[in-house]
Amino acid sequence: MLTHAVDSYLSVRRACGFQLKYPGHYLRSFAAFSDARGKSHVCSETAIEWAGVARSAAERAHRLGEVIRFTRYVRAEDPRHELPPAVFGSERRHRPVPYIFSSHDIERLVQAAYQPLYHGLRRDTHSTLFALLACTGLRVSEAINLRFDDITPDGLVILRSKFRKSRLVPLHETARTQLERYLERRRRYAPFDDHVFVSLRGTPLFLGNVERAFHAIVKKLGLPHDPGRPRATLHSLRHTFAVRALETCPDGRDRITQHMLALSTYLGHGNVAHTYWYLEATPELLRQIAERCESFVTGEQS
Repeated sequence: MLTHAVDSYLSVRRACGFQLKYPGHYLRSFAAFSDARGKSHVCSETAIEWAGVARSAAERAHRLGEVIRFTRYVRAEDPRHELPPAVFGSERRHRPVPYIFSSHDIERLVQAAYQPLYHGLRRDTHSTLFALLACTGLRVSEAINLRFDDITPDGLVILRSKFRKSRLVPLHETARTQLERYLERRRRYAPFDDHVFVSLRGTPLFLGNVERAFHAIVKKLGLPHDPGRPRATLHSLRHTFAVRALETCPDGRDRITQHMLALSTYLGHGNVAHTYWYLEATPELLRQIAERCESFVTGEQS
């Protein structure tokens, strides 16, 4: 039964640190699909049929890619498993161009979240959360999951977030002061819950509710939010932090290397290549790169 082989594969990879939430869902679906057709081993025809039910070409390629990786694992012990060809093309997707906030836009965003439209603790929560995301570059999930004990004199302790990594995020004194002001009021609403950010019901924030509030404010401010072009999202605050940090990168090969490595560690990236992607994310960074290259070729000192 392929189900047992899938469970073994997922256990091995998770032991190596991979979470595999969606790959696990896909592979169990594929195993059930194969078992229903009486296939005890991976069959290329069955794999292609299963992947082909996806609506988009990108998803079909992704589904088949998960089966191909799984098959390479099980073929090591049993060559009767057929390795499916990548008939749906490459899984690689072009990363969308991120939306980068200006400093003025971030100020407007935080101020709009604090408008009287939102009563009680809600406006304090949203304005403080958005400001914290902007000045630290945290992932939204990391900020929502913060607990009281995660706020230390040295900064915010992010425990076992994406890629199961933990890290320390320093806080500027102004950010720490504002966060402490928020906590003074927040503790009265939910004294028995230790999440930093809570809803009006005194429960941890739900991501969907935060996203809806954010998009309502973005629309009110007239910021881009339509699909198909760079648009303001919650994750754009993290993109903005990374790009602004890269714009301050010092000159010099060794110093640039150290800066990139430090930023990658700070952001909690699993691979420094994920940080290098930001170098091509904005026209301003590309312009700076072109200027540095020109200076290097002509022998000028910048």
